[in-house]
Amino acid sequence: MPRLNDELSQHKLPTGHYGYSAIGLDKLGATEYTLVTIVQDVSSSVASFKKEMEKALKEIITACKFSPRADNLMIRFLQFNETVHEAHGFKLLEQCNPDDYDNSLAIGGMTSLFDATENAISATSDYAKQLTENDFSVNAIVFVVTDGCDNRSTLSTKHVKQAMSTTMTKETIESIITVLIGVNLTDIGVKQELEGFYKNSGITQFVDIGNANAKTLAKLAEFVSKSISAQSQALGSGTPSQPLSLWL
Repeated sequence: MPRLNDELSQHKLPTGHYGYSAIGLDKLGATEYTLVTIVQDVSSSVASFKKEMEKALKEIITACKFSPRADNLMIRFLQFNETVHEAHGFKLLEQCNPDDYDNSLAIGGMTSLFDATENAISATSDYAKQLTENDFSVNAIVFVVTDGCDNRSTLSTKHVKQAMSTTMTKETIESIITVLIGVNLTDIGVKQELEGFYKNSGITQFVDIGNANAKTLAKLAEFVSKSISAQSQALGSGTPSQPLSLWL
């Protein structure tokens, strides 16, 4: 896997949990940014659609490069199994090479869904605060992609809810959208548990793409890229963009 995190500064989080990295503020040329975080489950059960998921990641990055707001996007990419791993921190879209996502998913292990989701929200909040304090306008969107329930986290749903609440009350980010995406949820019990996580955590939206195959994951890539574009275009309006339907 290519080195995706070069030249990014390391940051600790006030909560003391796993930190994050991000481009230095002195290297930013625009005055407003949408912070995008993609959080990908890489537990053992994802192995059967690894290549299709990597293709979807490439399609998301490629599609974003054609957005009229491409210069105002920063992307962070997290993976999680029993631990949380930052493949790369917040960096400008222009620094993201679609080919770097080939063979980028390190599959294996269990599922620390709550830890990864909490980190994605807390890191977004912390970096947004730094941007706002330096006169940048900022909003954000977070996508959490998983095919199963949490079975490894040290945190719980209430910690995710607290991170969401803290982010919204700090008033250092114009708006944040969080989307939980269920992939290949063949067990109704797993789907119900994820729906419960969505309802109890304050996450904005839950979507279920059904079986994971080339067609549904291509549709997922379209959904994610269009959601990113809509949220970026909403920056300055004072409100988040309206949730989009997966099956556009």
